[in-house]
Amino acid sequence: MITLAHYLTLGAILLCISVAGVFLNRKNVLILLMCIELMLLAVNMNFVAFSRFMDNLDGQVFVFFILTVAAAEAAIGLAILVVLFRNRSTINVEELDELKG
Repeated sequence: MITLAHYLTLGAILLCISVAGVFLNRKNVLILLMCIELMLLAVNMNFVAFSRFMDNLDGQVFVFFILTVAAAEAAIGLAILVVLFRNRSTINVEELDELKG
């Protein structure tokens, strides 16, 4: 039988993988966006696990709103990524060091 500890362990593993991905890969913007999405999914897993464990639907409703915001963030992030690639011909973070208004 799968217990709450199993879900929390899986969420912690996902969060550790995403944090390691952010710190180890500082070159590619697309990988950074995917790691941020993985962080949100790890948090969502914990919300669902606690919601199920407590027999309360509040956590699952909160996950619905988090996923909505994450989808909007991903769409806007990818749009910015496409514009950066068209203007600079790279998505390397180290080469995107100046901002012009």
